[in-house]
Amino acid sequence: IQQSIQRLKIKTSSPELAIGRLSGGNQQKAILARCLLLNPRILILDEPTRGIDIGAKYEIYKLINQLVQQGIAVIVISSELPEVLGLSDRVLVMHEGKLKANLINQGLTQEQVMEAALRSERHVEEHVV
Repeated sequence: IQQSIQRLKIKTSSPELAIGRLSGGNQQKAILARCLLLNPRILILDEPTRGIDIGAKYEIYKLINQLVQQGIAVIVISSELPEVLGLSDRVLVMHEGKLKANLINQGLTQEQVMEAALRSERHVEEHVV
């Protein structure tokens, strides 16, 4: 546990402190640390940095990149487009639970992702009318 606290730079007065008593960013990092104890091959993160400060975001981004370097597949679900583009090799655009675009991130721009998202919405609207 102490190794995880140090690795993720979780700010806590004690390893026994309940996760719910930590700040939002430290809660996110503690939950990630708990998941990593299971040595996953795939990690699915839903809005991993929502509502946390920039310092905690940086630590989580750094951890995600380290996990990928170790061969762990990381799937990030995020509504923050800059975050998606900064972390992803591939971007999937979904609409109403269906895959609408599968984009390889080689210099992908926010505009290209938004175009794919809007194209799928227009396509749906055309068929609804």
